Parts: sequence; structure tokens; C-alpha cells
Amino acid sequence: MSLGDPVMNGSQAISGNNGITEGLIQSAYESLKNGEGEAALGSLKTALKTDFEHQEVLYALKCLNWWLEKIQLLDNFRDPYEQGGFILSQWESYHAFLDRLVEPKFNRGDKWLPDTEAVDSCQYALKRFVFSRALNYFLELLRDEINQQDPVLLLQAGRCCKGAGDWEEALGYLERASRLKREDSSILSELADVNALLDDTRAAKVLFREAFYLDPQGVDLWGLESEMIISLRNKVREKGNTGNELAEWIPVWGCLEGVFSVKRELKPVELGRLKQSILSLESEYRSKSGDSALIKPKLLNRYFWLYDHCEHNLDTPGMKELMNDTMRKIKIIDSVIHDLFSR
Repeated sequence: MSLGDPVMNGSQAISGNNGITEGLIQSAYESLKNGEGEAALGSLKTALKTDFEHQEVLYALKCLNWWLEKIQLLDNFRDPYEQGGFILSQWESYHAFLDRLVEPKFNRGDKWLPDTEAVDSCQYALKRFVFSRALNYFLELLRDEINQQDPVLLLQAGRCCKGAGDWEEALGYLERASRLKREDSSILSELADVNALLDDTRAAKVLFREAFYLDPQGVDLWGLESEMIISLRNKVREKGNTGNELAEWIPVWGCLEGVFSVKRELKPVELGRLKQSILSLESEYRSKSGDSALIKPKLLNRYFWLYDHCEHNLDTPGMKELMNDTMRKIKIIDSVIHDLFSR
């Protein structure tokens, strides 16, 4: 150092290191968005050497390493469909991992997690990386014209486009899938989710209600991204519902919370199926021959559909009596739900 050089004090050195670290973090996120996982890992490791206690670097490394370990397992699969499907199948486990990150036993009780903005930036980049990686496998299969008529493959491509942030492209794949397989809860729920992300709220509400009526267990709860359904899912979880019960209670509380507020008229054949389904579930519920924890919300959801049908057809003989009978049955099963529904 010459006599004329300025002397760098401690605060200036820290500030300079912070700038380098932030630059490396952003470089890592850009690498992830471009599908370059190893490059992102290299940038984060370099950032850690610059600041080994940086909260966002530590968080991003934990999350990225989780996914890189899973991606290494792709060598166990030879078929592109299985490879892409394996990546998508890991999202529920990944959410469980993220939940553990905030547990004291996992993080030693210290507040090492970064702020919300940093967490969101990290998760957005990782999501782009993971879904783009999965999409490549499905696009490889869609190059074959015969596969373009496969609704399940179109569904997977739509999910990946949505996760990668291309909602318009996702909408195209999912609409094609729904035309090929009309009564599929997994397709309808993803189509609802994309419509919600594109601010078509009315279409989203109709489609979500339909999907959770057809088969709540077929809905990929952890793959849905719209605030509408995430907020509802979290509220139902807070009420103590987990596992398969969570999916069954979502349409019940979706109705009570006004999320599933856009309804359609039932066709005569659909009304017949609904009544038959109610009779079957009532028999199971009374005999305790099935899982009552799942049957109860299933039955409540169907009662809601039947009540709505009656309410919109009060001029039809017998509808008023059927509507009152339905309300009576709801009260017998759950008086709290009855009071909330009748408000």
C-alpha cells in the first residue's frame, strides 16, 4: 500500500463483503432460473466463504442441497415420464422439509432464517429451476404426436409450465387435457389454479368447487399456487385437519368461507348420482363401516350441493321439503357447521 492509498476501516470492509455476498446470491438465483443447479451451488458456496453466517446464504444452501440430492436419484429412472413425475412427486416432502426449518430442534433455536422477501426470492428461483427441469422430460415425450393426445402427459406439462411461471402456456396444456378427460379432479384443480393466477376468479371458483366435489384426494394440494386456495388450505390445517382429512374438509370450509361461491346447475343425471352418493355415504356413516373422519366431510359437501340445487329450484314440487330435510341432516352430523352454513 502506498502512502497515498486510503485506509479501509472495519465498517467499509464489512460493507464491501456484503456487496460481494449479495451479488453472489443473485448470481446463484439467476443460475437456478436458467436451470444451472451446480453453478448456483458454486456461487452460494463462494458466498458462504465471504460471510459464513449470512442468513440467506445458509437458507438457500439448505434448500438447494435438498433438491440436488433428489435430482441425483433421477439416475434410478430410465423413462422421461418417470423422471419428470419423480421431481413433481417431491413437493409435499419439500414443504415438510421447509416446515422443519423453523423448528427449534432443527435450527438450534436461534433466529437464522432470512426475512420474508429473501425467502420468497430463494423459493421463486428454486421453483423455476425444479419445474423447468421436470418440464424438459415431458416435452421430450410430447415431441411424439401420439403423446399429444395423452391427458395425463398434458397435465404434467401444464403443471410444470405453471411452476416455471409461464401461466398462459400452462393454461393451453391444461385446457387440452380437460377436453380429453373432463371429470378429473387433478386436471380441473390445476386448471382452476392457473385461472386464479391469471385473475379469472369466477372460472377458478367454479373449477375448484367441481374438482373437490369429484375427488378431493386426487387434488395435488401442495402443488397449488394461487393465494385463493393456499389461504383456504392453511385455514383448514389450522383447524387440526391433516393428511387425507385435509383434502376432504377443504370443500366444506371453501363453501363456508365463500371461496367456492360460484355454483352451477346440476343436470338430471348428476342430481341422480348425487342422491345415490348421499345414500351410500349415509349408510357407511351410520354403520361405521368406513373411515368416519373422511365420510363426514364428504357427506357434508354433498349435502351442500344438494341444498344449493334445491334452493335454485324451489318452484319444483318437493324441493322445499328436500331442502329442509337436508338442513336437518347437516345439523345432526355437525351442529356447528349447520349454524355456519345457515347464516
